[in-house]
Parts: sequence; structure tokens; C-alpha cells
Amino acid sequence: MKVLSPSHLNHLLQLCSTTRALKQGKQVHQQIILNGFASNVHLKTKLVQMYAGCDDFTTACHLFSELPRPNVFAWTSILSLYERSGKYHECLKLYREMKAHSITPDGYVFPRVLKSCTRLLNLEEGIQVHNDVIRFGVEHNLHVSNSLIDMYSKCGDIENARRVFDNMAERDMLSWNSIISGYVSNGLLIDSALEVLNSMKLAGFEPDLITWNTIMDAYSQMGLYEEAIKFFYQIAHPNIISWTTLILAYSRSGKHAKALSIFRDMISGGVISPDLDILSSVLSSCRHLEALRYGQELHGFGIKAWSMAELYESIGAVLVTLYAVCKRIQDAAYVFKMMDKHSVVTWNAMILGFAHLRMGESAISYFCDMQLRGVKYDEVTISTILPACGLNFGKQIHAHVRRTHFVLPILVWNALINMYSKSGCIGVAYSVFLSMGARDVVSWNTMIGGYGMHGHGRAALELLQQMRQSATQPNSVTFTSVLSACSHSGLVDEGLNLFNILSRDFNFEPTMEHYACVVDLLARAGRLAETIDFIKRMPINPDGTVWGSLLAASRVHQNINFGRLAAENLFHIEPGNPGNYVTLSNIYARAGRWDDAKRVRKLMENRGLIKPSGYSWVEAKK
Repeated sequence: MKVLSPSHLNHLLQLCSTTRALKQGKQVHQQIILNGFASNVHLKTKLVQMYAGCDDFTTACHLFSELPRPNVFAWTSILSLYERSGKYHECLKLYREMKAHSITPDGYVFPRVLKSCTRLLNLEEGIQVHNDVIRFGVEHNLHVSNSLIDMYSKCGDIENARRVFDNMAERDMLSWNSIISGYVSNGLLIDSALEVLNSMKLAGFEPDLITWNTIMDAYSQMGLYEEAIKFFYQIAHPNIISWTTLILAYSRSGKHAKALSIFRDMISGGVISPDLDILSSVLSSCRHLEALRYGQELHGFGIKAWSMAELYESIGAVLVTLYAVCKRIQDAAYVFKMMDKHSVVTWNAMILGFAHLRMGESAISYFCDMQLRGVKYDEVTISTILPACGLNFGKQIHAHVRRTHFVLPILVWNALINMYSKSGCIGVAYSVFLSMGARDVVSWNTMIGGYGMHGHGRAALELLQQMRQSATQPNSVTFTSVLSACSHSGLVDEGLNLFNILSRDFNFEPTMEHYACVVDLLARAGRLAETIDFIKRMPINPDGTVWGSLLAASRVHQNINFGRLAAENLFHIEPGNPGNYVTLSNIYARAGRWDDAKRVRKLMENRGLIKPSGYSWVEAKK
């Protein structure tokens, strides 16, 4: 039998390492032993590289430990293996050992170590590694520089990322995409990212798919969806990330019908097959639209395409909430049965489903069962169960979380304010609000909404002033809550004044919801003529909520003319809503205009509408 030379064996090991042929690599290892080369340090180093490259963790580490003085190639292989295996802390520890052994790291070592710093978001250690990069003269290595940009960007230090980028001797597409992505992920969106994009083009680089996807994500984060879709159509061959970015943008902005439309476009193209991430996003839109049938079709598609474990781990929670929203509690329970009962996400989904259906006892029952099984709740669990609780159980949960958590998350504080407000304990709700160490916009909105719920309009206005003085910027929900509080408290002039200064003092353009609040404010006060004038002056066409507020107020104040005007507009906007016909019929009946009342009922019957439960055809004569 021919004896193989060390150089020949070395060449074979290199081939096995390159092709990740572990089985053949083990055969070469056997030949090394049989040919008496087991102690050859060069071959043993090559064996470490081969086993590490084939992800044989145990053998690679064992052989590495037998090397008397591992060189930089052996260290690089082991560091790479640890980093690929997700052992980031161990990778950094090994790097420190390597330096302690006076081994000089090179351009292959630093990217692995920097990636571990990135995964751990360990900026402090990343800076130390950057200092080593400079000390060992590798700062102009392209791959090292790209790794530094990625590390600084993902650790939130975009200034140092840009400094590395500006000092690069050469750049490739990864360099440009990394710094653009850095600006986007750190919230420094369009201006900075587009400035880099323009510089990139001037430097002779054409944007690739990653570039376009990143810019699309930037526009989506800013809510500029039309601009995002313009960039989407510049992509010759969109990939799954392109489609997902666009669908997520519309879904998160509440434009769920548009998200489903784009998903259908993607499917009809026949090129891109949906993955579980995009399926989850589309199912979320189905939940908001209560599009049960379409959600069931996607559920069926998922069952065919993925294993049960993989499918329900990814989309189980959104399926449970979809079925619950559509009042298909048995289907929700079936999906729950298929999910991992050790995961808090599983229980949160079912509790949320019951809470949505106002089945508080069932939500509490599942919460208690979760506790008995030893599944540790999280802030989502508590914020979900509290709205389903009565005051007594809510107090118990409040006491429990105070005992078990030194610092409560803002999400839980907000849920407590909401629970106490809805239970009639507005004073306790305000005490909870005052106890918060930090507040977000939801905290302020929930407390303002609580005051409005209890008719404390002036307190809501005062809280808005305090919010302005804080670092929290009021949003659309804030103004809706304050205007609604004014309406329920009869503070007409105060509400009108707030509405009139929204653009000037808050730099906020009112939406249809805010116009509807003002209509409700005026109409409740019986100022129906002013209400009509206000509606006529609206810069946008009034929708059903606007005319619905006027119709309801016309009924309360028994104003036939304004009631008829509101109803006629509603018949056009919401032709299938029987409640509008019933309300107008009742207005006529209360005025003794029986022929008109009968005419409206006949119109309703001709259109095939069914009287909803809870309405009487005609109110009793007085």
C-alpha cells in the first residue's frame, strides 16, 4: 500500500474542509494515524481546521487542546466554530486567552470576535477589540472595517460606525449597505440614509436588493408608505424580504386591507413563496379585518407547507387571536391545544382571545391554570388579564405583581390605570399614574381617557397641559380622548378651543376621528345648527361617525329636520346599517308622524335589512 506524504494528506484535508466532507475527512485522519503522522503539528492544525469547518465541535476542541502551541490558524478555526455555534461569551473568552498566549490576531480573527460582540450587544468589549485592530495594524482591512461598522451600528453607536466608514481605504457593497442599515436601525432615517445612498451612486456603486430593502424599511418606519412602495417598484426582482417589508409596513400602520392586497399580488406572481414571518403578518391583518375565511385558507396552506411544531410555534398565537376575534372559540382552543404549553406566548394568546370576547371568567381560569403549570407570566400576560378582571381580582393581581417585581414595566402600570378606571376607582387610577417612575404616551392617554369616562373633563384638560410640559408628545389618541372628555363633560367651548389650536400649538393636523369628536361635542350640547355649519366647513368629506353623532343627538333633542339630514347621508354611506333606519323611524314616531315612520320602515324592508336586536320599531307614545 502506498504511503501518503504529509503534503498529500494536507491537500486532502483542505479539500474535505472546503467541501465540508466530514466523513472523508475522518478517513484522511485515519490515514494520518496509520502513516505515523499523528504528532505532526502542521497536520494536526489542519485537522483542527477541517473538524471545525465541518462543525464537529467535540473533535475540533479535543485536537486543539492537544496542540503544544496553537498558531493563529488553529485559533481562528476554533474562534469561528464558537461564534458559528452561538457561544459568543466563550468566543470572547478564547480571544482573550489567545492574546494572553502572545498570538497576534489577524484579519480573519477580528471579524469573528467582532460578530460575537455584536450578537451580545457588548459595545464596551467591541471598543477594546477596535483598539486591538488599530494596535495590530489591521484597521484598513476591508472585512474588519465592515465588521466594525456592523458592530457599532447594532450596538447603537452610529457616530463611530460612520467614523470607521469615512476612514476606510476601500469599500464594497457590504460597506455601503451596512452604514445605510446602521442609520435606519438607529432611527436616523431618511435624510442620513439617502445622503449615503447618493454618495454611493457618485462612488460608482449601484444599489442592490439589500440597499432597496433597507431604504424601504426606513420609509416604512416613518409611515411614508407611498414612498416605500415607489422604491419597491424600482426593484427588478423583489425577494421575500422586499415583500415582507412592504406588507409589514401596511399592517403595522393599520392599513390591513392594503396589506392583504399586496400579499395577493405576491402570491399571484407565482415567483415568491410565503414564509412563516410573512404568513404571521398577513394573519394579523386578517385578525384586524375579521377576515375569517381568508385566515382559514392561510391556516390550511400552513398545515400543508410546514410541520405542526414549526407552524404553530410561529403562527399559533396570531391564529388563536384571529379565531377568538371571529368568535370561533373552538377553533382557537384547537390551535391552543397544538401549541407548546411551556411557552408563555401560548397562554397569552388564549387569555387575549377570551379577554377580547369579554369572557373574563375563562381568561382568569386560563391564567390560574398557567400558574398551576408553573409557566412564568410576563408583562404581556398581566396587561392582557387585567382588562378582563373585576375590581377584586384586579387588586389581587396588583398586589401579587408588586410583591414579585421590584420594578413594574410601563405596560403593566398602564393596564392597572385602565383596570381601576373602568372599575370606577378613578382616584386609585390616578394614584397609580402618580406612582410611575416613567410614563409613555399610552400612560397619559389611558389616564386622560379614564377622566373622560367619568365625566372629569377639566381634569383631562389639565393632564394634557402637564403632558405638554413633560417630554412626552401627545398623539392622535391623546386629542381624541381629551375632546371626548370635553364632550361628555359639557365643556363645549374648551373642546372647540383645543380643536382650533391643534395645528398652531401642537403641529397636528386633525383626522376624521377628531372632526367626529367636535361634531359629537356640539351635537350633545344641542347646538345642532352650529354642528351643521361645522360639518359644511370640514376640509374632508364627513363619514358615518360624523353623521351618526348628529343623528343620535337629533334623536335626543327630537329635531326632525337635522335627524332626517343625518339619516339621508347615512343611508348613502352605510346603506346596509339597519340601526340608522330604526333611529329615524323612532324620531318620526315620537313626533307623531306615523306615515313617515312607516315609510322609513318600508324602505328598510325593501332593502332586505333585518331589525337588529335591542331596537324597538316604534317608541311608545307619550
